[in-house]
Amino acid sequence: MRGFSKVIITGNLTRDPELRSTTTGSNVCSFAVAVNRTYRDANGEQKEEVSFFDCSAWNRLGETIAQYGKKGDGVLVSGRLVQRSWDDKNGGGKRSRVEIVAEDFNFLGGGSRDNASGGNYSSASNSADTAAGDGTPDDIPEGEIDLNDVPF
Repeated sequence: MRGFSKVIITGNLTRDPELRSTTTGSNVCSFAVAVNRTYRDANGEQKEEVSFFDCSAWNRLGETIAQYGKKGDGVLVSGRLVQRSWDDKNGGGKRSRVEIVAEDFNFLGGGSRDNASGGNYSSASNSADTAAGDGTPDDIPEGEIDLNDVPF
């Protein structure tokens, strides 16, 4: 049976994204997202828990996140889970971690910068797919998108 890995999270960047280049010349952006969850415990008291997720984005998607993302920005990340394993350099044995490899990325509103109004960035996008690089498809005329019609 073939497996399937897909994850979608929304939260806030915990630090400024960091862009690096691999030895083969590919760019990779590392960042982390904090996701808050509010719930009521057995006594009816409201509790909050925070989970932190390490993420990476490759090539153009990573470059975009590194260029526009800042600590505290609201984001929506869609991607796949990847487990990485390595031997600890300090003799601590085998180590591993699970991270999200971003395939799609949206900045969420709430800030005063230009990108705070939101924007969809996909690893499958290229400049021919978008108008002015803002994530809007060329075939949708400007001003004809009513966000009240979006089903979510």
